[in-house]
Amino acid sequence: MAASAGPEIERLIGLLAKLPGLGPRSARRAALALLKRRDQLLLPLTDAMAEAAARVKTCSLCGSLDTQDPCAICAEPARDGTLICVVEEVGALWAMERASAFRGRYHVLGGLLSALDGVGPEALRVAPLVDRAGQQGVKEVILALPATVDGQTTAHYLADRLAGCDVSITMLARGVPVGGELDWLDDGTIAQAMRARRPA
Repeated sequence: MAASAGPEIERLIGLLAKLPGLGPRSARRAALALLKRRDQLLLPLTDAMAEAAARVKTCSLCGSLDTQDPCAICAEPARDGTLICVVEEVGALWAMERASAFRGRYHVLGGLLSALDGVGPEALRVAPLVDRAGQQGVKEVILALPATVDGQTTAHYLADRLAGCDVSITMLARGVPVGGELDWLDDGTIAQAMRARRPA
């Protein structure tokens, strides 16, 4: 099939299609919206992306993204240094921060163990986590990983690796979400909620 636009537009569409959640059709619509609103969208987005590429870096302590190193969270003195919450990626860290439910420190693994995808422990930030957990003052490591096969495999592996550290290892509770109705939940969620029940 012949290209419907020039090579510059096709390149823009191809790059947009590589973003999560955007397929070829969504990328075409996004590219068209950007090009039609060049002054309001395309040029400011270009500037923002160039600035982000130049200034954003990975925090050497936790693995988050920020314009400073250590990041603003790691540099915040009011944070509880006795708690480390382990997350898969930076997006999960942002979600935890939006919930305002955790005031400790974070550790971004950079992915999950996956035999199918060829991701082993050496591809993740496991060694820095073990080093941090072994530091004086750290009391608890919270494994806030997805309730998937890869997430659970990674959690078990980390628990084994952290066993030599003098820390409590916990996982996020799983079960019925706030506002969730039982008839809409999958069997695994209901079973986990039943196992994790607590006094009323």
